[in-house]
Amino acid sequence: MKYVIGFRGVLQFLTVLFGSLLFLACSSEHSPDVSREEWMPLFNGKDLAGWDVKIAGYDLNDNFAETFRVEDSIMKVDYSRYEKFDGKFGHIYYNKPYSYYRIRIQYRFTGKQLAGGPDYAYLNSGVMLHSQSAASLGKAQTFPVSLEMQFLASNDSVKRTTGNLCTPGTEVHMDGKLVTDHCINSSSENYDEDRWINAEAIVLGDSIVHHIIEGDTVLTYENTLVGGGFVNTGMSWRVGGFADSLQWMKKQSTPLKEGYIALQAESHPIEFRKVELLDLKGCKDPKAVNYKSYYVKSDPSQCRYK
Repeated sequence: MKYVIGFRGVLQFLTVLFGSLLFLACSSEHSPDVSREEWMPLFNGKDLAGWDVKIAGYDLNDNFAETFRVEDSIMKVDYSRYEKFDGKFGHIYYNKPYSYYRIRIQYRFTGKQLAGGPDYAYLNSGVMLHSQSAASLGKAQTFPVSLEMQFLASNDSVKRTTGNLCTPGTEVHMDGKLVTDHCINSSSENYDEDRWINAEAIVLGDSIVHHIIEGDTVLTYENTLVGGGFVNTGMSWRVGGFADSLQWMKKQSTPLKEGYIALQAESHPIEFRKVELLDLKGCKDPKAVNYKSYYVKSDPSQCRYK
């Protein structure tokens, strides 16, 4: 049996085909990939734009002796212009707070610890999560109220895990129970100094936090709170003075849901090659043009429909 398609049939077929191809082309051009992760570099590889420096004993953004500097597209904690450490604990804070996010960092330890640095700070640094802002620290304050994802390195003399947790002015729960230890070791492998390490934290408000080292989840905790031994009048010197201590005491046992991100300077040189963030809070309405399927927390105020 033969099928004969007339001119009109051919024309209709071509019209439908062309319309389908045009639709696919337009869809490909204008419809975003809602699952594609949009990571934002917090460090631009050129300078310290977007960051605030706070070093104990110095005013906000007094970057004493260029402790934090950028060279060869790397953010460095450098002590070459110091004579001794003398309690100059420092942090550099990204200037925007976040609550639900993933942060990825590449770091490595270099050189020798500065004279006068505490013994525990040997091959020791970290990233502070859910931190108070740089501007809110007291002048003498050594550490911000925060959750510290602690970075440690190993060598022939010392073997230590990395991606640990320390809790200046904070408390957490693990397996449903309050943990009172100031520092909690992870299950990571031991990584030698001078090696670039890939670290990531997944932070979901005050509900749960995961520490990830080289792709492995090495520590998980939940129910993050303001509190602990660093937030009381007896330890006020650790948090910047009596008035500042009272301020945080009023927040004792309240959920720690958001905060700033800060990198630490604790007397051992360290380099950061990558600092990037994926915001997990945004528009969850599929009808919006900026909808992303990976958002965890809904923020309707961000939705755009044109």
